[in-house]
Formats: sequence, C-alpha cells, structure tokens
Amino acid sequence: MSGTGRREDEVRRMMEGPHPQVPADLAASAAERGARLLRRRRALRRLWVLTLVAAVTAFAVWALAARPWEAPPAETTPVESW
Repeated sequence: MSGTGRREDEVRRMMEGPHPQVPADLAASAAERGARLLRRRRALRRLWVLTLVAAVTAFAVWALAARPWEAPPAETTPVESW
C-alpha cells in the first residue's frame, strides 16, 4: 500500500470514530465574530478613504495657494549692457 493510501485509510478511520461535542452556540458566536470583523474592516476602509480625500484636498488647497507651476518673481532687475 502506498503512502497516500495509508493516509486515506487513517483519515477514514478518524472520520468514522466518535465525533467531539461542540458548543451549542458555536454558530451564533461565529456569526457574531464575522459580523464584528466585517464592521471593523468597513470602518478601516472608510477611515482610509477619508484620509485619502483629506490629503488630496490639502494638496489641492496648497497648490492653489502656492502655485508651484509659476516661476518665482525675480529678486533683482536685469541690467542693460551698453
């Protein structure tokens, strides 16, 4: 018998044996935990989007005020050469 066949037989024996008792409220507590995880993920996603929107807004306000695409004014006047 190959190693795979031996493992399959062992798994079948374990599955045929007595099944352990599970708590009666296992499904309810699993559903509650899943709902809690979904709420947490949704809240984190909203926080991330809000942070991203705030960063984009702050950059837009800074860009409109500073106008980094314009050349800075000259500090000295050019001298004409004769």
